[in-house]
Amino acid sequence: MNLVQSLSTYFRGALEEVRKVSWPTQKQVTVYSAIVIGLSVGMAIFFGALDYVLNLGLTEILK
Repeated sequence: MNLVQSLSTYFRGALEEVRKVSWPTQKQVTVYSAIVIGLSVGMAIFFGALDYVLNLGLTEILK
């Protein structure tokens, strides 16, 4: 097989696999995105608060 035939076979196979994919609906994408953003913000707040509290504790210990 030469390079052109190999590439052609690869891209045909890749296209067949893409056609088999079950793509999410617009609503699912919106819901999943909101969940990811919400969890990211929640974790940032949690770790920010944890950092603040531990910093206060360490400051008190070092005084």
